[in-house]
Amino acid sequence: MPTLDDILEHIGEFDLYQKRAFFILCLLSAAFTPIYVGVVFLGFIPEHRCLSPGVAELSSRCSWSLEEELNYTVPEQGRHAESSSSQCRRYDVDWNRTGLSCTNPLENFAGYSNRSSIPLAPCQDGWVYDASGSSIVTEFNLVCEDSWKLDLFQSCVNIGFFIGGINIGYLADRFGRKLCLLITILINSTSGVLLAFAPSYTWMLIFRFIQGLVSKGGWLTGYILITEFVGLRYRRTVGIVYQVAFTVGLLVLSAIAYVVPHWRWLQLTVTLPNFFFLLYYWCLPESPRWLIAQQKNDKAMKIITRIAKGNRKKVPPSLQCLSPEEEDGGKQSPSFLDLVRTPQIRKHTLILMYTWNLGVLVCSSMCDIGGIITPFIVYRLAEVWHELPLVVFAVVGLIAVGLVLLLPETKGKPLPETIEDAENMHSQRKSKKVIYLHVLTKEVAPN
Repeated sequence: MPTLDDILEHIGEFDLYQKRAFFILCLLSAAFTPIYVGVVFLGFIPEHRCLSPGVAELSSRCSWSLEEELNYTVPEQGRHAESSSSQCRRYDVDWNRTGLSCTNPLENFAGYSNRSSIPLAPCQDGWVYDASGSSIVTEFNLVCEDSWKLDLFQSCVNIGFFIGGINIGYLADRFGRKLCLLITILINSTSGVLLAFAPSYTWMLIFRFIQGLVSKGGWLTGYILITEFVGLRYRRTVGIVYQVAFTVGLLVLSAIAYVVPHWRWLQLTVTLPNFFFLLYYWCLPESPRWLIAQQKNDKAMKIITRIAKGNRKKVPPSLQCLSPEEEDGGKQSPSFLDLVRTPQIRKHTLILMYTWNLGVLVCSSMCDIGGIITPFIVYRLAEVWHELPLVVFAVVGLIAVGLVLLLPETKGKPLPETIEDAENMHSQRKSKKVIYLHVLTKEVAPN
């Protein structure tokens, strides 16, 4: 019986229909960027200083420039033992006093021999931010003692990535790629709009977590979907370009953030287009490979016929019957235990887990477990030695490179559709080497 790869060789491995589907899935990949790295713009930290009551009025009366105002009223960094930053402390004086000098107002406060002896106080009245527009930092004052809340904001989305990536992958195997993709798009779009109207920091964390819970799983589902209905020769190409689309999304996001400097409007601008992806219900087919694995061969053949028609070709009569694979025990129910059930798959799982979680534990704030704790520790390592995060990243990355060499080569090979197929990938490669050596020996043998 023919396989899907056999049929694709006749109806088009990456022809018009697949190219159209691939293009619209690349739009989904590009739209994932604001969730993954949006904190760069949503959580922008501008230059700031304590708001000191009376300073604005004194500056206006004295016609100070901004430089003069800062010089006269803001503590200099490192000058006071009580504070290492002028952004989080202010002079503990009453700027509303009458008769303050415009040339050196601090001299009017009796009892202090010089500026360094003036006591400092926390920013009890808020902050002044030297930036146009707004961010979650300026709106919720996530600076100084509350700067960790910005780290928590990014960690929440990474917690969502970690939990959602596992569970949505299971749901995609259980209920289908297309249904899972549409559900994640709907939840992601709705939570993104709600985030733009979040009334408090707590609600903002909740909606951000929900976005993380579904967005990365949806992105991965789109990646799987496109690789499952193209031919062997194009599988690597579509995988690479799908991620290139994410990079293009970075460029577009930067341009949008430049034009829209207010974080709530920016969040709405990058979220609302996601609702158009619900049109995938009519534009994308279910994965024929998944349907075959679920013993739904009739539905798979309908989609194959649809692909052939879109490519302006026909399925040859000899290839219009798919193997039901009944010898494998019928339809299989996916399980997390499948990841560690057999020796080869267990080895592959552990290597890939190292590469994607542990491999970015310290230096990347964008990948699941590593991203959850990175915002809290990466700057601590930089305080010990500025280049230490880069050194740790390089060492762990080199270890990952070595481990990846232990994985099987997939170039030009059919995707494994069962656990047995994945387990036998190494044995098949060894058997081919044995056959090749046997033939070579016969060729060089003397007559």
